[in-house]
Amino acid sequence: MNPLVLIIDDEKQIRRLLRVALEAASYRVLEAETGQLGLIEIANRKPDAVLLDLGLPDLDGLTILKRLREWSETPVIVLTVRDDEEDKVAVLDGGADDYVTKPFSTRE
Repeated sequence: MNPLVLIIDDEKQIRRLLRVALEAASYRVLEAETGQLGLIEIANRKPDAVLLDLGLPDLDGLTILKRLREWSETPVIVLTVRDDEEDKVAVLDGGADDYVTKPFSTRE
């Protein structure tokens, strides 16, 4: 079965772009527009990887990452407009596997 990726991002256009790119590469895709919904999807559906935005309407992405790391080692790639070095270090120290700054190319 193809790997399952969960996109947690409040921007519908970003989720749509990522879905198209990932499905073209044979991934299965789930979407969540809030952090709380994302945590529920991770617990229930156990994706193989998570693409996580830091700027969500309900929970900060770093909070989601810290909660997730309490019970899961699911790989997490952060996709965010935040490009401050301190944010990057905090997120990577918090357990993210990679950090990609928006805008990005789908090849990236």
